[in-house]
Amino acid sequence: MAVAAAVETSPIGEINTTPLIDVMLVLLIMFIITIPIQTHSVQIGLPTPTEIIVDRERNKVAIDQAGAIFWNGREVSSAELAGLLNRVAALREQPELQVEPHSDARYATVGEVIAAIKQAGVTAMGLVGNERYAAF
Repeated sequence: MAVAAAVETSPIGEINTTPLIDVMLVLLIMFIITIPIQTHSVQIGLPTPTEIIVDRERNKVAIDQAGAIFWNGREVSSAELAGLLNRVAALREQPELQVEPHSDARYATVGEVIAAIKQAGVTAMGLVGNERYAAF
């Protein structure tokens, strides 16, 4: 005959933390949901991106191969360029104006820019970037 072995089970001496973790996660989610949204804001006066700055030391007019004109790296129209050149010419000490046309820029566009510089009365002007073409 088979003798039935008595299985002795002793009570577990540790606490079951699974329900405690579940309750903690539910409470955390409830706190996150019920926290009011922060609606206050701080007004900061940032410079407007439409303002084009005239540097008092050096300004650069670049012309790319498509005929676009750039003032210190920012694209400007011919009318904006004329206004900027007038502002430069009105300064007591004119800053250096560097003109850098792309090698594939149209001569007509470069000529129009140089004519606008002359018409505005800017005297401290120089062509830069010509050293790239010294080998040609």
